[in-house]
Amino acid sequence: MTHGFSLGRRLEQREERGLRRHLDPAESVAGRTRLADDPGGDAADFGEPELVFAANNYLGLADDGRVQRAAETAARSIGTGAGASRLVTGDTTLHRALERDLADCKGTERVLVFSSGYAANVGVIDALAPDVVFSDELNHASIVDGCRIGAGETVVYDHCDPADLARRMDARSGDADGESWLVLSDSVFSMDGDRAPLSDICDVAERHGAWVMVDEAHATGVVGADGGGVVQAQGVSDRVDVQLGTLSKALAAQGGYVAGSETLIECLFNEARTFVFSTGLAPPAAGAAREALRIAREGSRRERLWDNVERLRNGLEAAGFEVLGDTHILPVVVGDRDDAMALATAVRDRGIVAPAIRPPTVPAGRSRLRVAPMATHDEAAIDRCLDAFERAGTECELL
Repeated sequence: MTHGFSLGRRLEQREERGLRRHLDPAESVAGRTRLADDPGGDAADFGEPELVFAANNYLGLADDGRVQRAAETAARSIGTGAGASRLVTGDTTLHRALERDLADCKGTERVLVFSSGYAANVGVIDALAPDVVFSDELNHASIVDGCRIGAGETVVYDHCDPADLARRMDARSGDADGESWLVLSDSVFSMDGDRAPLSDICDVAERHGAWVMVDEAHATGVVGADGGGVVQAQGVSDRVDVQLGTLSKALAAQGGYVAGSETLIECLFNEARTFVFSTGLAPPAAGAAREALRIAREGSRRERLWDNVERLRNGLEAAGFEVLGDTHILPVVVGDRDDAMALATAVRDRGIVAPAIRPPTVPAGRSRLRVAPMATHDEAAIDRCLDAFERAGTECELL
């Protein structure tokens, strides 16, 4: 009898189901990158430049000189790492300045920065410890894991469906006296590219005295008049109790944040285990995020991004592809897993990186290529992407 783990067999089973994942190293995360033909080789072994249309670097700030200089300045003046939990010796004036800027952007009393967006979601749900969580069925894995760690019950409601949320809340109301309820939703859903109807969700929550928590990971810096996200764009800043987001997508750095009331933030840095027991955010990441936020709020990058989104969406739909959502994330639905893999390969052969997204990340029969343009893609890049998709779709007999 053995009590070990058959890891090799688990990998084989993934391979057999077409679900084994592979890392794909790159020299750069900018819009134009050089990807390795041989993961074990050096820079001289890298292949021809390809255009990436799958990154979360929506504003193209990851290789912006101003953001890079801000990271370098923070590293030289403060250090490459925080050195400890912020409650020990890892708190700096830079962390505080970043939090003030984020609070101003989000329109909240205060912000607390975490080491990652994942840590923020898990830490907040665990610290609040609601008796019942009502969670959108397509919420990010970090929200799902936060619900698993929390001691309360999780009720999943239909995607972006306030009416179903209301039905599920109404069904529990008779036996819920004294319970704490928390409604959880992404604001922009990363694999469907749609926005949550936050005003309607707040209406339902308020009728039941429940709190609302919204993850703005894919909206921060991109959506809203000031880049403040969907909460800002839909005018519900004073109705959403907890706002979260990441610094690692449009803000081109690393880390996460939680925005809310003074009392909420005080509670979190006392009780959120993923904050209390984690080393503070590295100063270069904090410096980069602060500068990226400043640039994002200026607006010109966001305007260029939305121009690219419109041009790319119109072209893909005109070619005959099904494109979901209404945001800067453009999921091109293929359906069959193998067909999606074939299309991704054919697109890549034409110099466009847009990997296939397969189950269990998306439902069976709804495999897709998740396409995401950047503000730094020029018209030639958009046209090259459209040409690659049209030719690849014809080659794969999908058009």
